Amino acid sequence: MTDKTYKSEFLNILKERGFIHQCSDFDALDAKLMEGPQSAYIGFDATAKSLHIGNLTGIMMLYWFQQTGHKAITLMGGGTSKIGDPSFKDEQRNLMDDATIDDNIANIQSTCFKQFLDYDGTSGVKHAAMMVNNNDWLDGLKYLEFLRDYGRYFTVNRMLSFDSVKQRLERESPLSLLEFNYMVMQGYDFLELHRRHGTILQMGGSDQWGNIINGVDLAHKSDRAQLFALTAPLLTTPDGKKMGKTVNGAVWLNAALLPPYDYYQYWRNVDDVMVGSLLRRFTILPMDEIRKLEALEGAEINEAKKILAFEATKICHGETAAQEAAATAAKVFEQGGVGDDLPSIEIDATRLGQGISVLDLFVETGLVESKGEAKRLIKGGGARINDNKIEDQDLSATNADLTDKGHIKLSAGKKKHALVKMKV
Repeated sequence: MTDKTYKSEFLNILKERGFIHQCSDFDALDAKLMEGPQSAYIGFDATAKSLHIGNLTGIMMLYWFQQTGHKAITLMGGGTSKIGDPSFKDEQRNLMDDATIDDNIANIQSTCFKQFLDYDGTSGVKHAAMMVNNNDWLDGLKYLEFLRDYGRYFTVNRMLSFDSVKQRLERESPLSLLEFNYMVMQGYDFLELHRRHGTILQMGGSDQWGNIINGVDLAHKSDRAQLFALTAPLLTTPDGKKMGKTVNGAVWLNAALLPPYDYYQYWRNVDDVMVGSLLRRFTILPMDEIRKLEALEGAEINEAKKILAFEATKICHGETAAQEAAATAAKVFEQGGVGDDLPSIEIDATRLGQGISVLDLFVETGLVESKGEAKRLIKGGGARINDNKIEDQDLSATNADLTDKGHIKLSAGKKKHALVKMKV
């Protein structure tokens, strides 16, 4: 992170919150932002029904852009999703049809952006955010005309120099012409947004630097326009893994795919050394308060984690959901009780009456991914039923295990719990 002090409020906020990695021209961008409200965007491909916390860095950059008086644009990749971004991936994405992409975009619009960005100006921001779909211009492109007008501005030599491409080739993983065109499409998106909306800035993670710079160069060569690229450092866990992945998959922003309680627990269980950087990036707490929290040590760091989990959940799922998740966590972990928000499944009464293998139940509740993992959990002493250690991997749960509240509590270690309820 640079030690430079900027004139613009936006860049200073990004600096102190750890969002700045690279910029095509810091001084010129800073000066441009001081001229008055500007337009910036980040692109999001519609490869699933939800975004995940790997997308949160970009969303929060747009949040602060809007909060400092500028116009934020979320560009949905309705067109580029048909190709797939090959950046730092070992293989080509599965191709999706238009209906699937449109359905994914509809879900993302309603569940992943509106909590963070104001699209109608009702919160008092100076400029409402805008949602744009690049399929609006990419779908109608004529291939020969596009190659003639813009292909001459892209050199294969330069494209091969980008780390995302070099790594793919070094691993001898196939890189199709379809995917190779992705960076051309993304560069053209930037130019098109500049022409349509006066957009001067594209932001993203550091792994997108090559794709973003393509757009900066294209606009300069084709329209003599000065556009800007700004990237944030990627967040990784202490063991070097990309943040946002768990043994059970992605940490989704859509509550239908990941309940708010599980979202809360993800933040509550982050590594101690990451608390400060996560508070800076993924909460909107004042920096003075964050500095006090990140200075906590020993057992006190758990209080900072609770605040991180609450604030991150509140901004994504609302204050009520955050309060319920915090209350459930307190009941389960501090009071030895059972919270209403714990993940749960419903079992048919007949099936439970006949007895169900606890191995099956651990898999069905999602506490483990396989029966083998459940066996290892039991062998290691980490599996519990109604807070009692499970000693026998052949144990079956029956109606007799239902508590007076009508459920069975399963636990995998100290942090993962789920309820088995009787289907009504």
